[in-house]
Amino acid sequence: MRVAVMGAGSWGTTLAKVFADAGNHVCLWARRQELAETISNTRENPDYLPGITLPDALEVTTDIAAALGGAEIVVCGVPSQTLRDNVSAWAPLIPNDATVLSISKGIERGTLKRMTEVIVEAGIEEDRVAVLSGPNLAREVALEQPAATVIACVDENRAKLVQAAVANHYIRPYTNTDVIGCELGGACKNVIALACGMATGLSLGENTQATLITRGLAEITRLGNALGADERTFAGLAGLGDLVATCNSELSRNRTFGKRLGLGDSLAQAKAATKGQVAEGVISSNSIFQLAQDHNVDMPLTQAVYSVCHEDLAVADMMVSLMGRSKKSE
Repeated sequence: MRVAVMGAGSWGTTLAKVFADAGNHVCLWARRQELAETISNTRENPDYLPGITLPDALEVTTDIAAALGGAEIVVCGVPSQTLRDNVSAWAPLIPNDATVLSISKGIERGTLKRMTEVIVEAGIEEDRVAVLSGPNLAREVALEQPAATVIACVDENRAKLVQAAVANHYIRPYTNTDVIGCELGGACKNVIALACGMATGLSLGENTQATLITRGLAEITRLGNALGADERTFAGLAGLGDLVATCNSELSRNRTFGKRLGLGDSLAQAKAATKGQVAEGVISSNSIFQLAQDHNVDMPLTQAVYSVCHEDLAVADMMVSLMGRSKKSE
């Protein structure tokens, strides 16, 4: 199939490799001409995926129309908070029956919309929009370490189409029709990963980590129930699987960012220590906390992370407040 990957960050570049290794014709769109030329000439993305050799057949361009022309699958690999503007600009150039695949894990600020909702509002029909989510740390996938992922779409046939296109010897994709659950799992896990990172920065051990992951899953599931997701999704790859990978791995930007905060860094210092990038969970904690309030869902971990990131609560005080919550049945 013809696949356009719009965005040459670490995950976009990795998925371009995944689709190419599955035998598809893939064009990777990069915003910067310098990066596009470097990838084309060296077969490596030194900014986001250093040391990984990309397939010779992978095309790279900065021309949006050239990337999207004839595409049967369009992968949206730009940051969540710029997705709306980008898709709005791309929509007139996206072929009428192309499947648009979201890989950004976040909630839009202000609107509190999930990424597929943003894509629909930007001009793409809902049944053409799918989401890819799961325990997929970019570098491990790029190194061809075996992993599984989930393709969710309200149109099951489209999910199966993407499933067939992405499957190769190191990626095993499953399908799902619960788009809400898959997206919420992907967005909320970043917030819990921040909490796990903060605990690591405080030199807290495995008991604390296990508690944060387990109770984090519980509150993500509560929010999912309130928003109409299938509870079973959160026990699967896009729920628990993604949560465990992101909370435990040093490759996780959210966990790393949280660790810096736990060590005493300010948000600005943590950003500087993580290559000048703010972790998605910092932004999403605000939106997810608002969603929880709007739907009367109790999300104490999310609220605590929000308070650290947006209300200057000290990390040590956050842990004290969580442990001092009233006792109740699990």
